[in-house]
Amino acid sequence: MLPKNKGLNDVRVQNKIAIVGTVGVPGCYGGFETLAENLVHHHKRTDKAAGLTVWCSAIAKTDRPQRFESADLRYVRLKANGTQSILYDIVSLLDAVRTRHDRIILLGVSGALSLPLIRLVSKAQIVTNIDGIEWKREKWSALARAFLRASEWAAVRFSHDVIADNQAIADHVRKNYDRDCHVIAYGGDHALEHRHHVDPPVALPNSYALALCRIEPENNIHIILGAWSQIDQPLVIVGNWSNSDYGSKLRAQYASSPNIHLLDPVYDPDLLFALRSRASLYLHGHSAGGTNPSLVEMMHFGLPILAFDCVFNRNTTENKALYFETADELSGLVQNLNPDTREAIGRGMFEIAQQRYTWEKIAESYFALIGVGTQPKHTGENGKLV
Repeated sequence: MLPKNKGLNDVRVQNKIAIVGTVGVPGCYGGFETLAENLVHHHKRTDKAAGLTVWCSAIAKTDRPQRFESADLRYVRLKANGTQSILYDIVSLLDAVRTRHDRIILLGVSGALSLPLIRLVSKAQIVTNIDGIEWKREKWSALARAFLRASEWAAVRFSHDVIADNQAIADHVRKNYDRDCHVIAYGGDHALEHRHHVDPPVALPNSYALALCRIEPENNIHIILGAWSQIDQPLVIVGNWSNSDYGSKLRAQYASSPNIHLLDPVYDPDLLFALRSRASLYLHGHSAGGTNPSLVEMMHFGLPILAFDCVFNRNTTENKALYFETADELSGLVQNLNPDTREAIGRGMFEIAQQRYTWEKIAESYFALIGVGTQPKHTGENGKLV
């Protein structure tokens, strides 16, 4: 199940960090992949005193390089998403133990039911980011919810340290498991790095409201579109419309609206930057999951943000955005949004993003948690640092 790898860090060396639970690096999509990639960037940039290995899906990564910047890469011949993610994470964890990694960063709880075994056969420090409260999502079956809830319990019970990406997740863990979490969110400043001049994928107005998300009921796309049936302003929503009946029905219902532009998913960073930089405000309909990467990325653009009114979004934006629960509320907020309020909210979002959601701060928090500092400098014969 594991392809042969070359160039791995010497298994006899201590201070070896394993990152497990993502599709792999470099990241193409998803918050955990972006997190893993930025941990590698920080590891290389700061010359951390530890080796680093990232586990990747051999199904998704067809070219399969042995290194990415300062990290070794290990491959598992399974999908990292869907039901295979359970076995994928378990195999990755066991391989991390076999190759004597003494610090394991587990992203997500898919493989967490194996942690009791991992703790029996290894003394490695296990740090788990439990992601959102996955078992509460409406899209899962009863069986899937039961498994996810058990996995969450195992992650909290058998990890040495638990990371929550939002204070509301930490509150949930404290209430249900009587355990404290380390609250570490996500960075979003990488969204500003891709400034190559490209045009949006289709002809769009010069300014518009923007939403970027999976087209799922819990992201309240029906509320946003319902509000825009009352608003004579341009709207662009980018998402996977064809992946569900929910998305297909909404697209059929609103595709003919002249002020509404429904685009398929966009993953290219330059195209995403082109879409985001032309937006005049951002709509965030997510109602579950914790701190959402797409929200903190947009906060770096300094736009006014209108977010669905839930504790996750209020924590992320420090109660300084505008919030809605119904189409009528959203419509009223948009139509009464004056230039001074727009500017004040956008400035507030940017300031929060700079204070809380930069990868420099997020990555350093991860490495500090696992007790890995910067490689000490050595002096040469002339007394100079080398």
